[in-house]
Amino acid sequence: MTLKAKRYRAAVELVEADKEYQPEEAVSLLKQVATAKFDETVELHLRTGADPRHAEQQVRGVAVLPYGVGKTVRVLVFTDGEGVAVAERAGADFAGADDIIKKIEGGWTDFDVSIATPNMMSKVGKLGRILGRRGLMPNPRTGTVVQSQDIPQAIEEAKKGRVEYRLDQTSIIHVSVGKASFESDHLMGNLTTIMDNIIRARPSGIKGEFIKSAFLTTTMGPSINLDVASVSALKVE
Repeated sequence: MTLKAKRYRAAVELVEADKEYQPEEAVSLLKQVATAKFDETVELHLRTGADPRHAEQQVRGVAVLPYGVGKTVRVLVFTDGEGVAVAERAGADFAGADDIIKKIEGGWTDFDVSIATPNMMSKVGKLGRILGRRGLMPNPRTGTVVQSQDIPQAIEEAKKGRVEYRLDQTSIIHVSVGKASFESDHLMGNLTTIMDNIIRARPSGIKGEFIKSAFLTTTMGPSINLDVASVSALKVE
């Protein structure tokens, strides 16, 4: 048996398969089972009662994590004129218009978040086949299409730790909570912010139970089953 397999089996033995863990207990256990040699990403997976076939039951939004995502976020701003200077002063890693669009058409995508001013969207739209499949396309619903005066705030939020959540075709929401190296209270703070946002984003078209099951996991670790009522009750004070 490989060392990797032995490490995983040892981690699995720490998790009670039939137990529904309280959020704080799950976060503490999560740090014990994250035994890979790199800093594993902590992920939240929620199975919902939403039907993705119906537009009125779509769940999508953005949460700004109070303790960040655990990595340096590279921000690109599609803008022109004075907007370029505004973006650069606000800390954008890349800012521009036609020159950057041409660069992306050539295959460059070395950034994590893209922001655009409304007047740029007609040009940015043709990048949909490149940016869309990578989750990099600016979108008004996720706060990444903003007026010039709002560029600094959008950049600040992206740099701080901005995560997007959305319902997939199997009615599940997958979202990053941070890194296994984070302090437990920081992971709890991020988890609370995410759950508060998602519960508030519940569409009125969903009847019955919204969150059916919830799991925390790390990149290489086993899943930890969360008590649905407890995790759904997490709210930002």
